[in-house]
Amino acid sequence: MADFKHLDALLQSFVEHGPAGCGCAVARHGKLLYEGYFGYADLASGRPVTPDTVYRQYSMTKIAIYTACMMLMEQGRLLLQDPVSKFFPEWEHMQKYVELADGSVAVRPLEQPIRVEHVMNMSCGLPYGHMPDGTPTGEAIHRVTQALKQRPEGYTLRDEIRAVANVPVAFEPGTRWRYGFGSELAAGIVEVVTGKPIDEALREMLFDPLGMESTGMLYFGDIESRLATFYTRAEDGALTPGGAMMDEKSRPGALPSGCPRLFSTVRDFTVFAQMLACGGMHRGRQIIGRKTITLMRTNRLHGAQLADFRNAYLDGYGYGLGVRTMMDRAAGGCNASVGEFGWTGGSGTWASIDPAEEVSVVYMHQMAPNMEQYHHLRVRACAYGCLT
Repeated sequence: MADFKHLDALLQSFVEHGPAGCGCAVARHGKLLYEGYFGYADLASGRPVTPDTVYRQYSMTKIAIYTACMMLMEQGRLLLQDPVSKFFPEWEHMQKYVELADGSVAVRPLEQPIRVEHVMNMSCGLPYGHMPDGTPTGEAIHRVTQALKQRPEGYTLRDEIRAVANVPVAFEPGTRWRYGFGSELAAGIVEVVTGKPIDEALREMLFDPLGMESTGMLYFGDIESRLATFYTRAEDGALTPGGAMMDEKSRPGALPSGCPRLFSTVRDFTVFAQMLACGGMHRGRQIIGRKTITLMRTNRLHGAQLADFRNAYLDGYGYGLGVRTMMDRAAGGCNASVGEFGWTGGSGTWASIDPAEEVSVVYMHQMAPNMEQYHHLRVRACAYGCLT
């Protein structure tokens, strides 16, 4: 079997050929089994990666947002079957694009409403506005996003959701899978139900109870000075600083611009991941129900949806409510358990949560392209190979 010396060697090899620095932690039953930091948080100054290094989480934010949604569901404050229009009235009469027999595209009313479950499993038919995908819906939501950015006063998440209500979705809800704007809708639903901005809601529901003192959406204290520098990697391996998206959303005094993304440390995110791996328990307190976590990590995709979702990086996985979930270990070449779940951030962050073993693995670096398939699958194989 592997041991943690092999994980040390693997992470050291990463910083010799890929990111400037990286950090990783493996925990089980609420205790750290391994914690390692390699390379530099900033090459120019020689600042090393340490347990205090802060990383942009980007799409790893989804795990926290969807966990909050599930907590509100188990409190009876929302249902997966609720129409989105319950929270955003302007979404009551949504439309969709339909391709006609002659190849042209028409706009038609939806046959069923977009529901919370469609938002949470990315089957509502809306890609991201900042990542147009060439479809009529993608181009339309991109135009809406660009128009919002021209507002001199900025725009809130609620403004963005209101504007996107005018965009016809790409398909009938629940029939296909399309990564994107569902996470903004989920964050907006949390805001409506709690009556608080998403950053405050997450802090009160998760970060404060878990003692995640270096995690949030808006910079505070010395957070910005502890951020790992974001690097762009050329084909020859050369690293150039810059290219981080969305930093402006987190700076104090900045104009509002939709939903900020999380920042966190390896240690903080490990506490969160361990809570989910251990049935929602943290230091004797039940943060979220064990059965609610089971529902969250249950695959909800079928047929065409799975085909939309799967790629070489996600072989063996399905998708639950905001998280990937391991369905077929053989297909994924995966030595974690069936039901292992988590997600990835665009800058190279990754979390694996395995309730069957009460194990979590958290890995972070800051680089584009993030080379996720190369780094994350190797970390997964080595970390789980170290377990007895």
